[in-house]
Amino acid sequence: MKFYSLFLVALALSLDAFGVSLSIGLNRLATRKYKALCILSFGFFQFLFSILGAYAGFLFNTYIVSVPKVIGGIVIMLVGILMIKEGLEDKEECALIKPGMWIILGISVSIDAMVVGFTALNNIVSGYMILKDTLFIGFITIINCIFAFIIARYLKKIEIICKYADYIGGIILIIFGLKMVFF
Repeated sequence: MKFYSLFLVALALSLDAFGVSLSIGLNRLATRKYKALCILSFGFFQFLFSILGAYAGFLFNTYIVSVPKVIGGIVIMLVGILMIKEGLEDKEECALIKPGMWIILGISVSIDAMVVGFTALNNIVSGYMILKDTLFIGFITIINCIFAFIIARYLKKIEIICKYADYIGGIILIIFGLKMVFF
């Protein structure tokens, strides 16, 4: 996968974690330790789920049936549509600050990474390239979460920010899916 495509995918996947990080950052009960655990959890699960999806997609293509780029592009567009749909839903409460919740949040913001890994990263031949690309996805997520916690000090209306993060991530995935289908 070309760098700019990978960067856009990583950015789109990390916007869920960005929105949740903003929510946590605005919560006065969130400690620095909890924020650090969230950052590490979000980055780790984005990496883990994208690499699991990539290897599952590779095995599926190799031993069962090859998934054409058109189907992969459609699946990615559907994930983007689901992200936009999440943005339309009314979110009245911020993320809970409980022990161990950072693991659940990390998993929940990373599910779409498995789908993207399965469809977009499965055609990479080298295990090194899959590892490098999925580490990059995790790294971009960590950077975005750090950035979210920094700017959370200055933001007060998180509902609006979360909605826009979902919309932006969804639109980027839809555009990437269209690129896969038509180019």
